[in-house]
Amino acid sequence: MWAAPISLFLLGLFYYWFAVADRYAVFLYGHATVGIPLARPFDEMTSSRYWMSGLVAAGAVAVFYTALNWALGRIAAGFKHDYDPPEWWAVWTLCAVPLIVGIPAMTMTLNSPTLPPGLAGACAVATLAGLALALMPCAWAARRPRDLLWLAFDGVGLMPALLLLRAVELPGRGVSVSVATARVFAVGGILAGIVWLGMMTVLRTWRHTPLPGAGLLLVAGLSETYLLLPLAHHLLATPPAYRYISTASNFFAFNFGLQIFAFGVATGLAVAAAWLRQRAVLTIAK
Repeated sequence: MWAAPISLFLLGLFYYWFAVADRYAVFLYGHATVGIPLARPFDEMTSSRYWMSGLVAAGAVAVFYTALNWALGRIAAGFKHDYDPPEWWAVWTLCAVPLIVGIPAMTMTLNSPTLPPGLAGACAVATLAGLALALMPCAWAARRPRDLLWLAFDGVGLMPALLLLRAVELPGRGVSVSVATARVFAVGGILAGIVWLGMMTVLRTWRHTPLPGAGLLLVAGLSETYLLLPLAHHLLATPPAYRYISTASNFFAFNFGLQIFAFGVATGLAVAAAWLRQRAVLTIAK
């Protein structure tokens, strides 16, 4: 009941983007940027747009599926009934097969140019990874919407590190920013996250809200950074006539090692925040 419409929705988006819509508008073929050659269907930046479409699609699922479970939870509560949403992993598992088959089948056969197997597989993998994050909030949306809202605000604290640490590689990529400025952005992102998490800790202590573990905090930060922001970019930061998919470089580092480091820093912030909050609670309790 849940996996079928989600799978059809995701496959429908891929069918539209890859078979119906103007590829020049969706993936910016021929786009000119100062200092960068005209975008071609399989250059580095354009190729990343293909698999980024999977994260944009998963971001749409996150918004609609979370809102739907919230609404069903509120309706059930109004009638004094319990609403038991499906386990996110069960829905994800049922979606996996049609997406693994359907996304490569469409992207490798429809319209022109068709994608090679590697890029087609990357689209499917990105969609499945994003879908896992998109489905996770459903239970909290139905049963604990207030806690989910607090968690969403908490997750904002990880976004600066995830997005700004990659600034250190920009001078080497020809971007007109000095090495010193890039380092300020990178370090400033970490400090901004620490300050935000500290503020949220004070607010949570004041309001006596349940404290999420490091895992939940990290999932919130990843979801907001890599699902909601690409979706917002696609819908709100592009011209109406050119609703294009963002290049991965707007959200991910070019260097794989640097991206792993950004994930590590975000994980460290989540673990440190969860540990310090627990220590604070124990101290207050004593």
